[in-house]
Amino acid sequence: MQTPCIHVCSLVSATGFCAGCGRTLQEIGNWVSYSDTERSRIMALLPARLAGAAAVSNHIETGLASGPERPL
Repeated sequence: MQTPCIHVCSLVSATGFCAGCGRTLQEIGNWVSYSDTERSRIMALLPARLAGAAAVSNHIETGLASGPERPL
């Protein structure tokens, strides 16, 4: 069975996707019960998800680093 898991398992709260493979928690949990067709369909979505997650991460980091300071 093909799997996108790279053993970097950490859900990104801003996206709901695993930082390593790009799957949702539901997809990870159900992976073994999906058909080959369904797994292939999900795997086709993963590159765009991971690219989007990287963009969100960069936006958050940049926003925090360059944003105006607020008094406490």
